Amino acid sequence: MSDSYFNAIQEQWPNIRGLYMTYGSKKPIILYDLQEKKIYAYPYEEFKAELSKESQASLTRDYESASCLGSMVVFVRDNMERKLVSYIMSIDTMTVQ
Repeated sequence: MSDSYFNAIQEQWPNIRGLYMTYGSKKPIILYDLQEKKIYAYPYEEFKAELSKESQASLTRDYESASCLGSMVVFVRDNMERKLVSYIMSIDTMTVQ
């Protein structure tokens, strides 16, 4: 079974990576909105504050892991399905960590 959210990241990879690199020193959280077809970069603390306590804990683990690996956290938001899915992506290659 294919992962349609990962496929969406693949399609937008040059744009996602480019936005991350623009703000790379700040290690932003990247959000790709499927319906809007827009990519956003958020400061970690600001993005985390909008999540539930459980999701905050998960994001903290992912963000710390990504920082150690030299990777980034990418979220895909699907408003139609009411889903928010996260990935830890290598900055240099389009692979999930």
